[in-house]
Amino acid sequence: MATAQPLYHAPVFEPTVDELATLKHLELGQPMGMPEALKQHLSGRLVEHGCITRTAQGQFALTDSGRRWIRRQED
Repeated sequence: MATAQPLYHAPVFEPTVDELATLKHLELGQPMGMPEALKQHLSGRLVEHGCITRTAQGQFALTDSGRRWIRRQED
């Protein structure tokens, strides 16, 4: 029986182009629930690295960390 390999995490998190598009989508205040997240291919990395969070209503919301990534890309 094969054992599960631990997930590799790069020492530095750099969001992909698609992940940045998702962050910008959330920054515009457009709600994103699970069906929309699946269509956008929402990356679990954004949750793992604290760029987005889930609200009590089950929607995804941008965090301050996610906003900082957007600002870095605009500079």
